[in-house]
Amino acid sequence: MSSENPENSSNSSGGTEQVWDVVVVGAGPAGASAAYAAAVAGRSVLLLEKAELPRYKTCGGGIIGPSRDALPPGFELPLQDRVHAVTFSLDGRFTRTRRSRQMLFGLINRPEFDQQLVEHAQKAGAELRTGATVSRVEQHGSAVPDRRTVAVVLQGGETVLARSVVGADGSASRIGAHVGVKLDQVDLGLEAEIPVPETVAEDWKGRVLIDWGPMPGSYGWVFPKGDTLTVGVISARGEGAATKRYLEDFVARLGLAGFEPSISSGHLTRCRADDSPLSRGRVLVCGDAAGLLEPWTREGISFALRSGRLAGEWAVRIAEAHDAVDTRRQALNYAFAIKAGLGVEMSVGKRMLAAFERRPGVFHAALTSVRPAWKSFAAITRGATTLGELVRSHPLAGRALMALDRSPAREDQAPAQEGQAPARESDVSS
Repeated sequence: MSSENPENSSNSSGGTEQVWDVVVVGAGPAGASAAYAAAVAGRSVLLLEKAELPRYKTCGGGIIGPSRDALPPGFELPLQDRVHAVTFSLDGRFTRTRRSRQMLFGLINRPEFDQQLVEHAQKAGAELRTGATVSRVEQHGSAVPDRRTVAVVLQGGETVLARSVVGADGSASRIGAHVGVKLDQVDLGLEAEIPVPETVAEDWKGRVLIDWGPMPGSYGWVFPKGDTLTVGVISARGEGAATKRYLEDFVARLGLAGFEPSISSGHLTRCRADDSPLSRGRVLVCGDAAGLLEPWTREGISFALRSGRLAGEWAVRIAEAHDAVDTRRQALNYAFAIKAGLGVEMSVGKRMLAAFERRPGVFHAALTSVRPAWKSFAAITRGATTLGELVRSHPLAGRALMALDRSPAREDQAPAQEGQAPARESDVSS
């Protein structure tokens, strides 16, 4: 069934209303991926987005290997830079740069990246509607003509009918509230897009900075994108004033305080609790709406792309389900697919964050001085492995994480050898 010819359903007045196979709420990476997956399966798909596209999103814009591998066939990444070097610092100290002959990851601007994903979904057959804000979804009541239908109610009262719904409407998701998503980690990210002169941009080309910050679990980043540097910090919610000071100090320390940001923004990232639901009836959630992101780095693009694709595939199966038992079975299969892959990565990420909060200096020393640690970092960013696979397949990595799990105190200083001599750059092939 094509998206131009959705199914019809009788209403209470004897007329007919269109019923889409799949309605996706939110046109970010998760929603566009879900719409693409459902559309290439030949189903009628409506993609709803409250903003006009393209639109800005607070995000570093790093595209690691798992993100690249989850893109639609033929997708050309709009890369602003290719990263071959990472400078690490510990709250501005013990700075050291590690280099790789192979590209570690790419950098994109979210407005054009998201727009391109939506265009791929449209080419596959999905229909886009912008300026559409969803108030709620209903699976029972007068707005729902039968048990196989979900009513998506828009602001203003208009109702859109669907056989299945995918919620991809961000971390403050209305669809997530309907499903009952539960969160156990909320962080505040602050970011500035800073235009810089060509001489400054050239110094950053191909290199990013990661600074392990002053608050437990915090870190900052500089991502170069042509003539603009994306500079941001993130830490646990509840430390708003300290997080703002960290960003201000970070920008000043980098010598960038004299440049006026073109955009300054903030965003809350939310990680799901282990027992948080991923569906309710014929409604699924994915990406930020489901609280799916890596807890330590708070990397969310790869989680959005991968969970969005799975949500789109299972939404098709739910749309085809003829009774509640089959609907429940397909929803459980979706949850299993998410937990078996992304859930394992999140579980390891939570342990990594807890260990990093206690011993940031150990993490810094390992990445800047221990070759296997750097090679593992490079392998993860390139997509050759994941945190979960690394801990599962390398006994030494698992034992190291267990030792850090038992570490009782935060270590604000790097080990002595890191501070005995001036920082030096290290060329390492990964």
